[in-house]
Amino acid sequence: MSVLALTTSTVVVLVVLVTLNLFAIFFGLSFIRANRASQAAAATTAPAAASIAKPVHVVARRDFFRGSLLAGVMLFGVEFGGGTIAFLWPNLRGGFGSKIPAGALADIKAQLQETGVPVYNGTGRFYIVPWEGSVTAEADYPGEGVTADGIMPLYQRCVHLGCRVPFCGSSKWFECPCHGSKYNEAGEYQLGPAPRGMDRFRIEISGDQVLVDTSEIVLGPPRGADTISQPPQGPYCVATG
Repeated sequence: MSVLALTTSTVVVLVVLVTLNLFAIFFGLSFIRANRASQAAAATTAPAAASIAKPVHVVARRDFFRGSLLAGVMLFGVEFGGGTIAFLWPNLRGGFGSKIPAGALADIKAQLQETGVPVYNGTGRFYIVPWEGSVTAEADYPGEGVTADGIMPLYQRCVHLGCRVPFCGSSKWFECPCHGSKYNEAGEYQLGPAPRGMDRFRIEISGDQVLVDTSEIVLGPPRGADTISQPPQGPYCVATG
């Protein structure tokens, strides 16, 4: 089971931006037409003496307020457009929400073996963990495309309330500091209020490079999934309730 990352919010922002821009365009055109009509009417009704003296242009109150409103709408559209670009910029430049190059496969495996802790990628907001577990009825990671060549990416967010979940060096589990949810090294639920295991991303190996697709979140396995049979290796970093 999977959901698209950022898709809903991105669509909403784009729809609002397009609506505001169309409103500004239509309002501007109506203002221009009204201004031209008033100028034409003034030209046809002006007395002949007006051609001798230089006319003094007087801005009507209605035109003044209409122009002020138009300028305000256009300014808001520019600011909103800039904010939208800033919001979407990580996706445009290949950040979270796109395919993230995580490094060479050999380097990742060497770091996992030497340090004994997951490899963290801040740009993609994921951990890469080793996985040589068994496929179960609750968890078929190869079938979901979230593991390849013995490694698997886990989304850093706790599935309970969204806190970032660090890895505990003593227990060798992921432990949420907010409400105590705990997951084993494969991100599978062990303790706490979390409704399921940690979410994950699909992964592919291109040559010797690891690519993690953060545009789509693959929901974590249900409670009870246990593919690696890993008890805590030491004391917890976060106390249990």
